[in-house]
Amino acid sequence: MSDPATPAADEPVRRRRGRPRKGESDARDRILAAATDEFGEHGYDASTTRAIAGRAGVDPALLHHHFGTKADLFAASIGAPLRPDLAVPEILTGPRERTGERLVAYVLGMWDSPTVGPRALVMLRTSLGSRRATPLLAGFLRRELLDKVAAGLEAEDAGLRADLAASQIAGLIIARYVLRLPDLVAAPTDVLVVRVGATVQGYLFD
Repeated sequence: MSDPATPAADEPVRRRRGRPRKGESDARDRILAAATDEFGEHGYDASTTRAIAGRAGVDPALLHHHFGTKADLFAASIGAPLRPDLAVPEILTGPRERTGERLVAYVLGMWDSPTVGPRALVMLRTSLGSRRATPLLAGFLRRELLDKVAAGLEAEDAGLRADLAASQIAGLIIARYVLRLPDLVAAPTDVLVVRVGATVQGYLFD
């Protein structure tokens, strides 16, 4: 006969209010550190939550408990509310011929944000010493933003179109915010939105 004070195996254990359980906040910090390293070394697309959990020495279920999806974890690892997938409906709203401009405007808006840009830049600069820098940035943009835009395209090469758009946007970010090419840094955002947006538009729809 089981002890009535012991919950059944399939019964959720209720947590007491108050301080976090011993080691829980430490586990969260270790997950964040592991995610930063994993994303920096392997890029966004190749990194898995299982690999990050293993690196942090925690069960994958604990990672999902604290952070939810991989996109949520990536956002938390750079300390910024970076969820481009949530912006897709707004980007897709409006005239189709200006979708490229809305994409570029959204990305530049993220990188110019004081809450997103600085931390994202640190992660990108850290990974520039390896050839995996572009997969980190382009992979995240492709999976969480451009794949969702391309899903609405009735084209056999939608994946290639998304990759080309991601490479264009990633190149813009590196040139403007990391290499800081003078004229590109000085260029008004609305000018870049129009010029780069036209190229992204071509990749996606022409």
